Amino acid sequence: MKLRSPRALAVLIGTAAVFAALGTTASTAQPAQQSLPKVVTDWACAWNGTDPQELGNLFTANATYTDQGLGVTFTGRQQISGWKARTDSLIDNVHVTVNAAHRDGNHITIEAVYAGHIKGAPKPFAVPMATLLDLNGPQITSDQDYYAINRVLAQSGLPADWTPPTP
Repeated sequence: MKLRSPRALAVLIGTAAVFAALGTTASTAQPAQQSLPKVVTDWACAWNGTDPQELGNLFTANATYTDQGLGVTFTGRQQISGWKARTDSLIDNVHVTVNAAHRDGNHITIEAVYAGHIKGAPKPFAVPMATLLDLNGPQITSDQDYYAINRVLAQSGLPADWTPPTP
């Protein structure tokens, strides 16, 4: 991964510190009296909703969405909406719970919990996640989600080499 600035490196180091502080168990508590940027609440609502286009509509036409846990990148609203649809088809009750968000100009860092129940898995999962958003006005130009896929699989009771079925 190529970092674009020293600020990005600082954000990633901070994210690692958050993960270390969270330990192995993720909390699903909502932030206490914190005012979140509108794009963050819209982003969380879109992930927690059932209409994949709601997520895609938050992005610019040529935006990128990178799921760092799986190492995949999608470009444009249609592909991003498609990723949400695919996620919904594989994970029951997929949702994010935002614990905090920090804004620095057009950059937002989100601390959250990513949770759901992989279809066919013995147990649900809830893992810490950090998301880096870059904005152009009110729209997202880049979304990078960071979480540990090995934790998702372990909590779900799936083997480390499990792969989702192909559509």
